[in-house]
Parts: sequence; structure tokens; C-alpha cells
Amino acid sequence: MPEPLRGPEFGSYAPDEVVWLLKDLSAVDLEADVAERESRIQAGEAHYAESLPVEYQPDAAYRELFDKVLAESAERLALAVATVAELVVAERGDDVVLVSLARAGTPIGVLMRRWLARRTPSLDVPHYAVSIVRDRGIDAVALDYLAAHHDPADIVFVDGWTGKGAITHELADALDAYAAAGGARFDPDLAVLADPGACVRTYGTRDDFLIASACLNSTVSGLVSRTVLNDTLIGPGDFHGAKFYAELAADDVSGKLLEAVTAAFDTIHPRVAAQVAELRAADRSPTWAGWASVEQVRAAYGISSVNFVKPGVGETTRVLLRRVPWRVLVREADAPEHAHIRMLAAARDVPVEVVPDLAYACMGLIKDVKK
Repeated sequence: MPEPLRGPEFGSYAPDEVVWLLKDLSAVDLEADVAERESRIQAGEAHYAESLPVEYQPDAAYRELFDKVLAESAERLALAVATVAELVVAERGDDVVLVSLARAGTPIGVLMRRWLARRTPSLDVPHYAVSIVRDRGIDAVALDYLAAHHDPADIVFVDGWTGKGAITHELADALDAYAAAGGARFDPDLAVLADPGACVRTYGTRDDFLIASACLNSTVSGLVSRTVLNDTLIGPGDFHGAKFYAELAADDVSGKLLEAVTAAFDTIHPRVAAQVAELRAADRSPTWAGWASVEQVRAAYGISSVNFVKPGVGETTRVLLRRVPWRVLVREADAPEHAHIRMLAAARDVPVEVVPDLAYACMGLIKDVKK
């Protein structure tokens, strides 16, 4: 079984914060021009996980906006982190093992682990990061590793947020397939910080608000790239791969995010118990309302695939950072949740359209380059 990766040799997180079940591809040239990459993906000539987009590095004004967003949202983030962490241990017990879906889930997993350590200093919750790829499933070699080292019943998968719920479906289907092939049975109940799509039952909030870790790429996620699944680089016994962008260390704000949210834990502590109690008493059944909204937008704008519609603040940001955007839809013209999105859209000359009855704060529409 392959050896996991840890910082500082891989990633900028401390070695006890997260164990990466990934193959180090840092020396491989995987980045492609965004427009060329999009064209090949849409033409069916390549899968999005086979290469990486060039890491977008924002200008000074955008970085200042990130600092402002982080300062203003740290308490809200801390409350959502504490809420979902407490919900997890209340329903799964203290012996949980957090397994974040790299890379959006990883900062959230680190913060959940920190909250639980603050709550119970003797509690040393293991935290791993694994790869999941739309249409390709979760890393089965990583699941083998987890099953060999932990009770599968203790594993809790963690992500940053839900969009329309594609990864939620992908996780459940992949875990079913893994068990059907003779592997261990893992619980597919995904824990997320924010669930605006109403796709999961374990969440910190269902508000579509700005999560600071969605504003940037690797520089807010331990300097680790999005994960890669490429048959020429990843063999049958390998973990999925990723790159460590050590050369971006001067721009790394991963620790800044963690410290800002951790510093807010004392402030939000008195509100956590009531928040958790309210959620435990509520009907948290997924309604998949987000997916229905996406279908409405797809039909209204004549979009050929739901994969071109990315709902929510986090997903819209990703469209602008690493895809070829067509337009951005916003529910309110000047909402603070998407100030950074409006800035990115202006920089890339992408039109922003106000749609007052939008189910999410915003949506990013990917350009159909075949048209």
C-alpha cells in the first residue's frame, strides 16, 4: 500500500493537521491553458481530472478583498464549523475519523478537528484527505488504506459545501460500488460546512454564504492542487495524485484562514449548543431543492448540460477561477456574499445578470465552447 503524504514535505499544513492519501505529482507538468483545456473537456477528448488548470493568482485588490471577507466572516465560519463538528460526534460518537474530500473539504476538516480538540483536549481526531472525481468515483486505494487502519464505521466524509449535489451522489454511488466489489461498507452521509442545495443531512448551515476558503485555489488549501486521475501517471495500486505548489509559499494564506476561524471559537462557543439542538430537532432530510433550481436555469437559458450550471457562492467562484465562464447570475445586485465574484467577473469581462427569484445567492454558467 502506498505511503501517505504529510506537510511540510507535501502541503503547507502541519503534519498532525491532515494526512494526504495522494500521490505526489509536483514534478509533472500538468497545467493547461484554461480555454484549450475547456475545449478538450467539452469535446469529450479529455476528462477534467486528467490535467490541471493554470493556478489563477489574483491581483492585490482581490487579495485585500479576501482579507476583508475573512475578517468579516470568521465568526460565521467558526459557528458553522463548530455546529457540523458537534453534530457529527453527537450522532456518530467521539471515535470519528474525518476524511475530507480534497481539496475544498480539507480546510474544513482541519478546522473541525481543531474545534473537537478544543472541546475535548484528550480527543485526537485523525484527519485524512482523499480524492473524489465526478464520473470516476472515490479513490478506491485510499478506501483500502482507511479500512486497513480504522473501523470503517468511524469514517466521516467531509466537504466544504454542496452545489447541486453531484458529489453527494458520486460519493454514495462510489461507496456502494466499492462495497459491492468486496470492499468495506462506509457510511455515505457527507458532512459539509454549508448545504445550500439541501443535499445532505449533516451540515453547519444551509445558508448560501461566502466561505473564505472558496475565494482562492491552492493558496488557501495548503498549497495543494485539485486532484488528478490520469492513467499515464496513476497506476492500479496508486492513490490519486495532486501537486504541491511550494513555489507559491509567499502567497499562502492557508494558515491565516485557520488562525482567523480558530480565534473566533471562544466568541461563538456560547451559541453552539443551541444551534446543534435546533438542528437535531429539525427535519434535515435532503430535498434536493438545489438540483431542481439548476434544472430550471438550464432550461431557461438553453444550456445543454447541468454540468454547465454551477450554483452557489463556492461553485460560482470556481467557474471564474478555473473554467471558461459565460455569465454569472446573482439574486441581488450588490450582496456582500458575492463581492469577490463581481470583481472576478469584471476582470474576466463576464456579464453579471440579476435574477431576483434565484434559489441561490448566485450561479456561474460555463460557456459552451462548441457553440
